Amino acid sequence: MAKIVTMGEIMLRLSTPNNEKFIQANQFDINYGGGEANVAVSLANYGHDAEFITAVPDNPIGASAVAALRKYGVETKHIARCGKRLGIYFLETGASMRASNVVYDRADSSIATAPASEFDFDDIFKDADWFHFTGITPAVSDLAAQVTEEALKAAKKHGVTVSVDLNFRKKLWTSEKAQKVMTNLMQYVDVCIGNEEDAEKVLGFKPGNTDVTKGELELNGYVDIFNQMIDKFGFKYVISSLRESHSASNNDWSACIMDGATREFYHSRKYNINPIVDRVGGGDSFAGGLICGLNDGKDFKQALEFAVAASALKHTIPGDFNLVTRAEVENLAGGDASGRVQR
Repeated sequence: MAKIVTMGEIMLRLSTPNNEKFIQANQFDINYGGGEANVAVSLANYGHDAEFITAVPDNPIGASAVAALRKYGVETKHIARCGKRLGIYFLETGASMRASNVVYDRADSSIATAPASEFDFDDIFKDADWFHFTGITPAVSDLAAQVTEEALKAAKKHGVTVSVDLNFRKKLWTSEKAQKVMTNLMQYVDVCIGNEEDAEKVLGFKPGNTDVTKGELELNGYVDIFNQMIDKFGFKYVISSLRESHSASNNDWSACIMDGATREFYHSRKYNINPIVDRVGGGDSFAGGLICGLNDGKDFKQALEFAVAASALKHTIPGDFNLVTRAEVENLAGGDASGRVQR
């Protein structure tokens, strides 16, 4: 199995129970999660050697976040203990036509204030095969953006394949700043993952007549921007998840990919997810499934089908982490979406 390193922020998630609005809630459900942490858990769950790099405060809350990762087999030995606080996000889960809502409380968190000197990137990447990061980490702070670039430089020095999930977060930074920072980081990237909003807000590419708010997809637009992205950045693969949002509870879910060498374009099987239990971490479970498939030696089409199936299943699981087994993913990717009781 491959050694895969991910780096980012793990946060304390406080979510309202039973689809309550914040103003109704008398208590919160507790989980830990974050983009790259969620990917690491998926990969460890599939049997890969997954390590997560971050910084957490040296206190019981930081220790609890690390324990949540270790529970699922993620290596944590290079996590720095520094800074004053763990980032928090509050989640109000929507239903039907009422959208979910996220409120961040992550300013000056440990990863936002940790300097590059806290991490021995040469040691971290000396035997790694793959490094994954997202656009969330550079958005957390200017210092975190600098640390991300230092990690990328070390990864490339050690011959490590690099993937990115563009993950634009408008509550963290503007599109203008995202494009300035992320365009520079693309020089280190081999595999680029995103969706239609990410491509536009982070890198400036818009796919044709797609309007995600209306549940409309124009695949020819993706062919066009994928070609442009490969021409500009030389990506080995460009991938986009395709979410058609009919409501907060009902989405169609598929994905598309282009091989940078052959320019072959492929659109996956589509799943209707209804009702959605928890969509947070859906994109991360997709990235984890894709990285798993490619490192397993699947061709890019098979890897995409594995990723889409893995992510469709994540939408049925509460919390940030995708805890489905390989067998469950392969079963769904193979065509069994019946949901019958397994006896």
